[in-house]
Amino acid sequence: MTSPRSSKAAQARFTEQEALQFHAQGKPGKLEITPTKPLTTQRDLSLAYSPGVAVPVHAIANDPATVYDYTSKGNLVAVVSNGTAILGLGNLGALAAKPVMEGKAALFKRFADIDAIDLLVDTEDTEQFINAVRYLGPTFGGINLEDIRAPDCFIIEQRLKELLDIPVFHDDQHGTAIIAAAGLINALELTGRDLESCKLVVNGAGAAGIACLELAVSMGIPKSNVILCDTKGVVYQGRKEGMNQWKSAFAAKTKARTLAEALKGADALFGLSVKGAVTQDMVRSMAPKPIIFAMANPDPEITPEEVYAVRDDAIVATGRSDYPNQINNVLGFPFIFRGALDVQASTINEAMKVAAAEALAQLARAEVPDQVAAAFHGRRATFGPEYIIPAPFDPRLIVNIPTAVAKAAMDSGVARKPIVDMDAYVAKLEGRLDPLAGWLQSTFSAVRADPKRAVFAEGEEPAVIRAAHSYFSQGFGVPILIGSADVVREQFRALGMVIRPEYEIIDTHKNAHIEEFSSYLYARLQRRGYLKRDCQRLVANERNVVGALMVAHGMADALVSGVTRNWTSVYDDVQRVLDPEPGRNVIGVSLVLLRGRAVLVADTSVHDMPTSTELADIATEAARSARNFGIEPRVALLAYSTFGQPRGERSDVVHEAVAILDERQVDFEYDGDMAADVALNRDLMRHYPFCRLSDTANVLVMPAFHAASISTKMLKELGGATIIGPILVGLSRSVQICGFGAKDSDIVNMAAIAAYDAGRRG
Repeated sequence: MTSPRSSKAAQARFTEQEALQFHAQGKPGKLEITPTKPLTTQRDLSLAYSPGVAVPVHAIANDPATVYDYTSKGNLVAVVSNGTAILGLGNLGALAAKPVMEGKAALFKRFADIDAIDLLVDTEDTEQFINAVRYLGPTFGGINLEDIRAPDCFIIEQRLKELLDIPVFHDDQHGTAIIAAAGLINALELTGRDLESCKLVVNGAGAAGIACLELAVSMGIPKSNVILCDTKGVVYQGRKEGMNQWKSAFAAKTKARTLAEALKGADALFGLSVKGAVTQDMVRSMAPKPIIFAMANPDPEITPEEVYAVRDDAIVATGRSDYPNQINNVLGFPFIFRGALDVQASTINEAMKVAAAEALAQLARAEVPDQVAAAFHGRRATFGPEYIIPAPFDPRLIVNIPTAVAKAAMDSGVARKPIVDMDAYVAKLEGRLDPLAGWLQSTFSAVRADPKRAVFAEGEEPAVIRAAHSYFSQGFGVPILIGSADVVREQFRALGMVIRPEYEIIDTHKNAHIEEFSSYLYARLQRRGYLKRDCQRLVANERNVVGALMVAHGMADALVSGVTRNWTSVYDDVQRVLDPEPGRNVIGVSLVLLRGRAVLVADTSVHDMPTSTELADIATEAARSARNFGIEPRVALLAYSTFGQPRGERSDVVHEAVAILDERQVDFEYDGDMAADVALNRDLMRHYPFCRLSDTANVLVMPAFHAASISTKMLKELGGATIIGPILVGLSRSVQICGFGAKDSDIVNMAAIAAYDAGRRG
């Protein structure tokens, strides 16, 4: 894990134009609503609406609890705000809050498979706000309040909890408190302290600060051991200025009047205020092995570097992703709501919050799985001063936190539908996991920890230039753009972007390595019908060839291309320079994401009509790729037929491939021949009890390239699937080829994947 004591990872940056383009491209915004039932025939419409809908209407009227059986209420959360405290931007109004609330709803879906919709209430009057939300209770299974200023947020949450029989949760308060409490539990463990003796100072008396204090006290820190500070100093007994009932509840009996005085001898500090609020002198005055959570965003009260310069015995956490120990609310709210919704809880109480904090703390102490370890690029994170909080992409979160919250809800009597079979519930939670998204996050983190030089072969294209800039700004490494220097610079100017001094531009006609590259290429191709001048012409004119030669000679770590030419043409250029890795087979695998499922499809780019031996090789490479992506492979070798019926094209080839895998005694599940619907549908698979797959397939080996290409493109255009790839695997150097006309976001993803592969080789 990268330590701020030695070198700080580059913080991801982006231009305003990039942010606006991200939100505007395709369908504006980040959300859409998709029906869960077929609506294609008149009968479908009759069942979905009138007259068929009358049946569940009567059922719910007779027994309100059945609303969870016949509607989406049990998996639907409202993300509600009036925009009076948007992030760190202040009171910008309800309309301006919509992008944030859409983003919060998207996180609910991404991390916990919860459907969420944003509701913006255009009033700053607390009573009007409360009335606007209270009457929407029948629609939702829970209410997530967001970006509401203090003290209004306290009033609104408390009243809505009294008026509604569903969970109401202000994440700015409790989400931060739960994650901070988890970190504090572990920091105290590491420093040999306990909650009962901990002296805690909280700087910031807003929503998050008060909530952190409330949870810390409920978990066992004596009220007499805490001091709350605001912009006017210590909140002490007898103070009149700037007080309210929530601050008064934590007014301390102390002679300290400033934050500096409060921190003398303190064990722990929670900073929920502003940049620069804490000084090095304050840190020096704290107790041995101080615990400092500087959680102000985007810049902490004091940076880890500043702390370590004066106290090398400190444990530090921040709210930022570019330092260890990030206090990130996404570790909490999706999973807390998941557990609460699954038992139909009437509220989220203190017991559930404590359970979530304790589960998070325990997770950080457990051995880190490979998928998370990959993010630290060769250095496995272990419980210690720089790993006291789980990573947001830890796949165990979706199981551990909801389970703990659900159990706490049942034990405290607020669960209306207790879970009878906890093992089955755990299996259901695991089924909600999106392994691919976790892999992508860990991949990007690994590249940031070990940045690479990447060649962007089509360096004159606007989309490629934007991607190269994003590659650099996200901390993935240094881009090398191939193209005419004058054209590249003009494109940068046209795009309103600045060429940073780190960027490198390679003009093929003025390349200092033309002779070296030509000789190398001629030695490879002279017995394939190429003359020396042919090789010179390729080096002078073919950007993909030059990019591959740079990678082959160690002048760059990775190559990405394909935006202006079809995949096969680019691959042909690359093959002139690079060979397969010894003992490997080059194939293309495409990652398909659709409705929460992640499936790998192979071979989507290299083998046209593979032989049985090639199909067995493809299956083996695809299984290897699946494991690299954090997926335990279940490989289906597809055909028109299913286990010989009806006889279909290439069925015999698939049968032979399965027999070859049998002989090789491979270490992954596989079977075939089978049709795609059988491979992907559990009910259909049950008709074949002899099938070797333990569950539906997550790796599909296609009988031919055309089947793979057609199916993935149809899924993308008709099914709305996200397709990443084809990802090229098995080559001796790291090269990735984008789809023709790829967008800048796709290009930078492929470049990061190429850089990750280069890092794994290194």
